[in-house]
Amino acid sequence: MKLKKSETDGVLIIRVEGKMIGGDDSDKFHAFVKGVIDEEHKKYLVNLKKVPWADSRGVGMLIGAHASIKRAGGSMVLTNIGDRIDSILTITRLLLIFKTFDTEEEGIQFLNSGEAA
Repeated sequence: MKLKKSETDGVLIIRVEGKMIGGDDSDKFHAFVKGVIDEEHKKYLVNLKKVPWADSRGVGMLIGAHASIKRAGGSMVLTNIGDRIDSILTITRLLLIFKTFDTEEEGIQFLNSGEAA
């Protein structure tokens, strides 16, 4: 799994590439998220466009990131989640927790609208 970050319009964008299946990747993801939280951003967008698969541990990584960001006073949205991840989030009812958008632009607009707080 590869992780890249950038910033657009005050939103920290985390782009994930590869399968989200836990193990060493889970530690890597949590350390990465902790690092960006330490930079004191408040708006986070996780782009999953290049994630073909996530198992329960991968979804757990997203839940952990969401909880950590929320505890730090921030907001997080997901974009480009794909059919497989969408079905997991739907079945587990996690779509009640996560805000999802088709594009980064939509996610950024939502985070900057004030509705995310």
